[in-house]
Amino acid sequence: VQLQASGGGLVQAGGSLRLSCATSGSTFRFNVIGWYRQAPGKQRELVAAIRSSGSTDYADFAAGRFAISRDNAKNTVNLQMNSLKPEDTAVYYCKAVLTTHKGLTRYENDYWGQGTLVTVSS
Repeated sequence: VQLQASGGGLVQAGGSLRLSCATSGSTFRFNVIGWYRQAPGKQRELVAAIRSSGSTDYADFAAGRFAISRDNAKNTVNLQMNSLKPEDTAVYYCKAVLTTHKGLTRYENDYWGQGTLVTVSS
């Protein structure tokens, strides 16, 4: 399983960026794909996630400004970020959770992309 995150960059406060997480194979094979971020000196935190069913979750700081979506044709999960603030500055990572079974045992494996830097200037 490989994940490739892209789309980060430098943007002024109030601007927008669109992050993309390309997966190896269909995004539907994963239980959930999420975007996380980690700012300097802080713990990694969930930004938004989308399940194979299409349902989505957002962190409070992301609700209303960010939108996660899936492009089935391109096998990507995208994060549209609007009204960006300096506090959104962080490295953004995508993570995919894949469930496999061996006999009666269920395994959940996490796969991370390499991260893409988002810098929001004031």
